[in-house]
Amino acid sequence: MTTAPHIESTLHAPLSTVDPEVAGAVRAELVRQQSTLEMIASENFAPVAVLEAQGSTLTNKYAEGLPGRRYYGGCEHVDVIETLARDRVKALFGAEHANVQPHSGASANAAAMFALLQPGDTILGLDLAHGGHLTHGMRINFSGKLYNVVPYRVHDETGIVDMAEVERLTLEHRPKLIIAGWSAYPRQLDFAEFRRIADLVGAYLMVDMAHFAGLVAAGLHPNPVPHADVVTTTTHKTLGGPRGGVILCRSELAKKINSAVFPGQQGGPLEHVIAAKAVAFKIAAGEEFRERAERTVAGARTLAARLAEQDCREAGVKVLTGGTDVHLVLVDLVESTLDGQQAEDRLHTIGITVNRNAVPNDPRPPMVTSGLRIGTPALATRGFREADFTEVADVIAEALISDFDEQVQQRLSARVSRLADEHPLYPDL
Repeated sequence: MTTAPHIESTLHAPLSTVDPEVAGAVRAELVRQQSTLEMIASENFAPVAVLEAQGSTLTNKYAEGLPGRRYYGGCEHVDVIETLARDRVKALFGAEHANVQPHSGASANAAAMFALLQPGDTILGLDLAHGGHLTHGMRINFSGKLYNVVPYRVHDETGIVDMAEVERLTLEHRPKLIIAGWSAYPRQLDFAEFRRIADLVGAYLMVDMAHFAGLVAAGLHPNPVPHADVVTTTTHKTLGGPRGGVILCRSELAKKINSAVFPGQQGGPLEHVIAAKAVAFKIAAGEEFRERAERTVAGARTLAARLAEQDCREAGVKVLTGGTDVHLVLVDLVESTLDGQQAEDRLHTIGITVNRNAVPNDPRPPMVTSGLRIGTPALATRGFREADFTEVADVIAEALISDFDEQVQQRLSARVSRLADEHPLYPDL
């Protein structure tokens, strides 16, 4: 009688043993985050407690349904966690109902539209080229394929959302849904005015606060919840939690929203991510979070002020709307010798990560663009303060307007490396 050969179990083996290739890439990404300055406006650093929750054994659990009404057994513990997440996010934003199951902001937007609309209904959303999001009606996105999209835009001279145009388009097209929100816009929106306009035609108002939710939680930005029928958000960006989505709504829409998420859009929720969301919501209710959000906005204003100075203007660098009220700055390079791609690449060579971004009426193609979107949340999370943001702003300005030779690159890279070293990130990972 022969015995089967012993096969070593991978169940309890570490990643470095099971898959050194993936482990190596994960380690390299950690080093990149630690050694460079992350200034993509939609990125942030999740606290270690959030990482622990997301990397927990909750990833093993299926839990279709809602707490107390699951389609699987063994959900007593994930019910506790999901209930905590729902209660905390409702308290954080003063909402009547919350669904914390959407896998992303795009999933949240899709479910909200699915709940409120029928295919072919008219929606009004901010034009992608003027700062809107893919899910607000881009032609090749689900929102542009399923619904009749009427875009509104920013004013050509001020760069501010043109509320007179919003009202005119609303009265002309009578949308079923108006979307207020953005992915690249440096000012606050007037939610009360959006509500007034929506009521003129009996439209739903949905606010996508994915970018500024953390500022709302900190009391630094107007809260859209009292004005909107539905509010969607991501849980990373300025909230600094895991990647995921949330839908907040009035209680009378709760059943529609829940059904649109499951079974309408998704199957089993990601309970390990929901646990991480719960942790992030608890952190966001604290004083430390508020102080960090204050530094986030102050840092963005410092950056905007530096890039609006005369030397930058003379080099063709322009700050859209003349400044910022939020966590990001939009830079117009139409009159610069650099396009958006070149500017992004130049900053990358000195260790600053940003993203190229279209500007209103951009003459260049989407993969090139004539602008940059630069954000401060990740640096504020690392502990950057006024003097640090001032230096970062000087480095970015010099990189964009100087004769960028190897000597300049090395000097600016050294300053970036020093700033990164002075603000350690995940030292125990």
